[in-house]
Amino acid sequence: MTPTAAPRPVEGSAFLAACRREPVAHTPVWFMRQAGRSLPEYRAVREGISMLDSCQRPDLVTEITLQPVRRYGVDAAILYSDIVVPLKAVGVDLDIVPGVGPVVAQPFASRADLDRLPDLTPGDVPYVEQAVRQLVAELGPTPLIGFSGAPYTLASYLIEGGPSKNHERTKALMYGDPPLWHALLDRLGRLAGAFLRIQVQAGASAVQLFDSWVGTLPLPDYQALVAPHSATALAAVADLAVPRIHFGVGTGELLGAMGEVGAEVVGVDFRVPLDEATRRIGPQRAVQGNLDPALLFAPPQVLDTRVRATVEAGRAAPGHVFNLGHGVPPNADPARLQRVVELVHSIPH
Repeated sequence: MTPTAAPRPVEGSAFLAACRREPVAHTPVWFMRQAGRSLPEYRAVREGISMLDSCQRPDLVTEITLQPVRRYGVDAAILYSDIVVPLKAVGVDLDIVPGVGPVVAQPFASRADLDRLPDLTPGDVPYVEQAVRQLVAELGPTPLIGFSGAPYTLASYLIEGGPSKNHERTKALMYGDPPLWHALLDRLGRLAGAFLRIQVQAGASAVQLFDSWVGTLPLPDYQALVAPHSATALAAVADLAVPRIHFGVGTGELLGAMGEVGAEVVGVDFRVPLDEATRRIGPQRAVQGNLDPALLFAPPQVLDTRVRATVEAGRAAPGHVFNLGHGVPPNADPARLQRVVELVHSIPH
């Protein structure tokens, strides 16, 4: 008789149970951008080291990813990296400029630019695989979330050359040359999927696909021009049996469609209450979110009231992972985040 493999330590985690719409003893909580600029210990280890360089050092990635788990006792860690890391790894000339964000030296504009996007292989990002393996060993029962930028958001950086408020160039290419647009997003969907798969095969227990800018699109355009490529990215790990989370900013009108591209969990930003979001998404998926990050700066009693209200609204969903409705602000007080974690954990489920 073949011996049964021992269960992985993370299998009893509240985070994974909530993602799978299973019963939990308490609402699990983690924060987007939890391992970052708001932590003094993060600023200390990052001093003098560029963002992209820090993402390529497995020991540093491990330390930074572990910091919020140690400090807050959150129910999941998320790999410290950046959505442009796989673009850099396949040879795109870009840098993360402090105070600006990702800047691409030669923005994409023509079919010839597609040749600048080869497929991503594990050999392109050995530091990611090493960091994930180190983290899984260190985290024990705490799951690690891998992540990637979604095709639309990656395309917007490549086409605009950097962050953009209105995405004029991106939309001009999308509407003006649909064949080129789909060819570009097809490559980006494969790249994002490969990046997710590398992380899961190294030991990540869940993944999140970030579509930071897709909320600038109306629903019909999202469905026709973006959703198939986000589905490609998420499908890359479908056979690996890990929960997939899909999150975007300003996506209230897109929530149902975002769930349909292959995620078990739909992240909700702070603009739509979780009970209403659940109505839009449907009962087949869990939700994640969605406290307004600005409430971290409100009086403590106001913060507590809104945390409780968010947990209560999340009861309408078949599974709820508590999070902010966007990333942790860099000037947030870590003590406030600690307060949120302790309060969420204390509320009877």
